[in-house]
Amino acid sequence: MLLPSIFRSLEEDYWHLCESVQVWDVSVQRQVEITGPDTQKLVQLMTPRDLSQAELGQCFYAPLCDETGGMINDPILIKHSNNHWWLSIADSDVLLWAKGLATGFGLDALVTEPDIWPLAVQGPKAEELLSRIFGKEISKILFFRSSTFNYQGTKMLVARSGWSKQGGFEIYVNDSELGGQLWDELFAKGEDLNVGPGCPNLIERIESGLLSFGGDMGYNTTPFECGLDKYVSLDADIESLSLEELRTRKSKTKLIGIVIDRKVNLIDKRVFIGSNVVGKITSNTWSPRYSVFLAFVRCELKHLEDAQNLHVKTTSGEVSVRITDLPFDFETLGLTGIEKGTSI
Repeated sequence: MLLPSIFRSLEEDYWHLCESVQVWDVSVQRQVEITGPDTQKLVQLMTPRDLSQAELGQCFYAPLCDETGGMINDPILIKHSNNHWWLSIADSDVLLWAKGLATGFGLDALVTEPDIWPLAVQGPKAEELLSRIFGKEISKILFFRSSTFNYQGTKMLVARSGWSKQGGFEIYVNDSELGGQLWDELFAKGEDLNVGPGCPNLIERIESGLLSFGGDMGYNTTPFECGLDKYVSLDADIESLSLEELRTRKSKTKLIGIVIDRKVNLIDKRVFIGSNVVGKITSNTWSPRYSVFLAFVRCELKHLEDAQNLHVKTTSGEVSVRITDLPFDFETLGLTGIEKGTSI
């Protein structure tokens, strides 16, 4: 399945997302549905995040990890009941892994891919737009919570979530014939809100510190090496496939942020101390809001103590970089954002 990456230009999409409201076709965000008596046990086995206190309708950002502690995916988990969960995934297969675990551990759990096509509505005007479709009750959905709403006689799950930090919702469309009708209605009722088509935006997601599986992390990295420490419940008394290994496995790398105070054209993605390669850029962009070049870098831990002298190679020569933790704290970095159409 394909996912659009640009509609106007990368920068125009960015400003529109930050100022108005966009409708994203993210039906590539497939659901792995798990049902049956051992559903809760299987889902907990797949993640080191403690789900024992999960409530109905609650959503969880959670690393999925294998027996070595390596990442498999980082989906949103949605609890419908103790016997019914969705894993809303992207960028790697989870269905077959879940089936393998269910079979290998002899669990009474059915793993399937339901006909669900997520539709994201993102941006500061998202709540206003959805209230015109589903009513004012939409405002009662808390962050990372979900509720069902009636659309043309069909109940659809709506969650306050999405792959941006601009605020928004994801509608889990479950009727293919209603999908086009809902899309058209969102645009008809959002015309005065400057609604437009959109998609996950590289600039916004890097500014917000949102990670991409397969780029910023992968099978050989643990949650600790991706800055996802708070989603690992090291002290929890839970049965998780990866937890024992994560308690002892030593991190070799760390994902950090770098900032360059001008536009640059990179020769390659390597990061250096002197002539030694100590890291690799995994994602990068120019930020029009802060007028800086931003990047995520996977850096070898043994070099981080001496990381004040990092540089990259560009078409104009070697350029020094500032390093920082993720997500970027622009106030601490001394950077002041601008509005579209203004200049510093």
